Amino acid sequence: MTRLADGLAPVRAYIEVPMPNILNGTITPGRVFDATTDLDGVPAGYQDMADRKNLKLLVKP
Repeated sequence: MTRLADGLAPVRAYIEVPMPNILNGTITPGRVFDATTDLDGVPAGYQDMADRKNLKLLVKP
């Protein structure tokens, strides 16, 4: 039987390397949204993510 589950990302294992760059503004980790839609476009936006056309969808009401 196969089980699909999620959990916490092991951030503490690798945060020490990028943290100085995050704090000094060299990198901005929060900029992952590459598509924007309203509520009506959510189904198509999720399909685009499933098809690997977009990485992350920002939904604006």
